[in-house]
Amino acid sequence: MAKQNTDFVYGADQIQVLEGLEAVRRRPGMYIGGTDEKALHHMVTEVVDNSIDEAMQGRCDTIKITIHKDDSVSVEDNGAGIPVDIQKQTGLPAVTVVMTKLHAGGKFGGGGYKVSGGLHGVGVSAVNALSTWMETKVKRDGKIYRQRFERGVPVTDVEVIGKCDPGDTGTIQTFLRDDTIFQVTSYNWNMMVTHFREIAFLTRGVSIQFIDERPDVPREMNFYFEGGVKSFVSYLNKNRTTLHSPIYIDQEVDTTQVEAAIQYTDGFSESAFAFANTINTPDGGTHLTGLRTALTRLINDYSRKQGFLKDNDPNFTGDDTRQGLTAIVSVKVIEPQFEGQNKLKLLNNEVRYHVETAVAEAMGQWMEENPREARQIIEKCRTAFRAREAAKKARDLVIRKSALESLTLPGKLADCSSRNPAECEIYIVEGDSAGGTAKQGRDRRFQAILPLRGKILNIEKTSLDKALANKEIQALITALGTGIGESFDISGLRYNRIILMTDADVDGSHIRTLLLTFFFRYLEPLVETGHLYIAQPPLYRVTVTETQNGRNKRDSRYVYDDKSLDTLRTDLGSDKVRIDQRYKGLGEMNDEQLWETTMNPENRTILQVNIEDAAESDRTFDMLMGSQVPPRRRFIQTHANQVRNLDV
Repeated sequence: MAKQNTDFVYGADQIQVLEGLEAVRRRPGMYIGGTDEKALHHMVTEVVDNSIDEAMQGRCDTIKITIHKDDSVSVEDNGAGIPVDIQKQTGLPAVTVVMTKLHAGGKFGGGGYKVSGGLHGVGVSAVNALSTWMETKVKRDGKIYRQRFERGVPVTDVEVIGKCDPGDTGTIQTFLRDDTIFQVTSYNWNMMVTHFREIAFLTRGVSIQFIDERPDVPREMNFYFEGGVKSFVSYLNKNRTTLHSPIYIDQEVDTTQVEAAIQYTDGFSESAFAFANTINTPDGGTHLTGLRTALTRLINDYSRKQGFLKDNDPNFTGDDTRQGLTAIVSVKVIEPQFEGQNKLKLLNNEVRYHVETAVAEAMGQWMEENPREARQIIEKCRTAFRAREAAKKARDLVIRKSALESLTLPGKLADCSSRNPAECEIYIVEGDSAGGTAKQGRDRRFQAILPLRGKILNIEKTSLDKALANKEIQALITALGTGIGESFDISGLRYNRIILMTDADVDGSHIRTLLLTFFFRYLEPLVETGHLYIAQPPLYRVTVTETQNGRNKRDSRYVYDDKSLDTLRTDLGSDKVRIDQRYKGLGEMNDEQLWETTMNPENRTILQVNIEDAAESDRTFDMLMGSQVPPRRRFIQTHANQVRNLDV
């Protein structure tokens, strides 16, 4: 029997009780998902969501978000304003309770909100706890009230600071995030613009103004969409060839408000996005299931009724009926049930039935009234059915029978010796020349190399069956071990990190974009789970001359882009920086240089690929890689001055 350690006594003194908002500061990940860039922006989202909740009650039609020069953020709305009278349970002003108490708010069935995105009464109090300071201003009853907090603790009482018109109501929340909490402290304009545009689509008739006062690039954008999700679908399909005008659905079924828009395109991918009480549910849920089920059942019923499907013909599957589909479904639910605090998935079972009912009724009526467009959709499903059968045959040819078969792969895979996926990584390398250098420079224990010849197919313009006939794509799928499409299984992944390593030039960027398009469309779970990376090879090797103790000292360095080179010349002087070599391609580096700069885990920089907003990513890939040339030309002309050296 092992001897017990009696040096440490576990008793009552070791039990700690975290008072107030201290728990949020100790464990921010439990409340806002972490301390990274996504969590930082989630702080703003939590405050804006409160204003959106006001809009859903019909009490607010204007929201203004401002990033100030000192990096503080204000969110102002013209809603009812947070109550300032005494809350009976606590004996404190209601605004103080809302701002400092977890699980406090007006969304627990007290009649203040019929539907809302907030469920737990955690959002704004968590923001308060994670801010260096926060100031709340409320307009109610002809007065302007204010209270200030520091790291979640009130430092002033609720005080009247002015008067306003009796009909002028609303709330202004201003906060400065706590830099001791967050790893990233700079707000991303593009990320925030995408989110606020999305919110404006989902709350039709609400004006959202976004102002950035930071001195580097002051800017402003305004969003207002009277068409709601119908406008959202039109926006997503702006660069696509569509088969018909958007089908709009707006019905209340029992207590659930269902709003949806559906439009088919000539593309090969599904673009369907779901929202509950304006909250994006990236993992879908019962509302998205209801939409998809209704479409599949309705299209099959209509096809048989009209004779497009004969008695012996099999039904179209869900994959057949969703190819080329762009759809938005947004539901308003009184008591939404989400999966997790971050609300990734809607769980209400009754919502599936409500959405099915609304979509089937409206879509069925539309198909009866628009037989020509309905037939186009059926023909689209027919084409998808034939392509699916062809893809199944092609997929069977590239599914790996055994992880040990890697030595016979047609893609010249140089596998690693380890068979533990957790420690293995594979470099997808541009060209045989760079592949040869990478094979010599790698650590064979855990690094595998797969060279690809030339540019792979642009799958944005290609059906899956044609893509699977491409030898380079076959090699890639077989090497990864996950399969694709119906046979995809992430548990078969043979490498924890998949690293795209292309030249640091325009052609390399194009190849990288083609690969990213393929992963986004057909292997998206690998991106979502953080397995995809981009290598950062250097663009220059330079010699830097510095004077130390009266002597000149020369040092060889690697520089990764033109901006870094300009910065180095500015800091040291142009005459102190000499370019020894510009690497036009990976093959121009020897194996030691490639290992030292790009492949050695102790020295290298690799960028993890993630999807910040699936809807915007979908639209961007279609614009850059789709069949419509004018939108791509406009994008290139607009951003030409920003792309001296292309970076993803």
